Amino acid sequence: MYAVIRSGGKQRRVMPGDTLKIEKIPGAIGDTVTFGEVLLAGDGDVVTVGNPIVENTSVSGVITRQARGKKITVFKYKRRKGFRRKKGHRQAFTQVEIRSIDA
Repeated sequence: MYAVIRSGGKQRRVMPGDTLKIEKIPGAIGDTVTFGEVLLAGDGDVVTVGNPIVENTSVSGVITRQARGKKITVFKYKRRKGFRRKKGHRQAFTQVEIRSIDA
């Protein structure tokens, strides 16, 4: 069984046992999280497409990690003007292990 969920403005295809990084959500390591916005659910040849979400279907998982990603450098530059700005950014994320899809 698989499902397509929406979290943090992105859509992800998940199956039980998958581990995925999503935008940071509140919670501690070991907490259970439930995704209610299931856009599509499939089991073999049977596929249920939501309009916009599939009713009475949810995906549950457990938080395995709260961390920040690798640092990226944001560099602004305008030629011939002497304008330079350098900043760094680390995006926070939550790592979730999908446990079950309840249809």
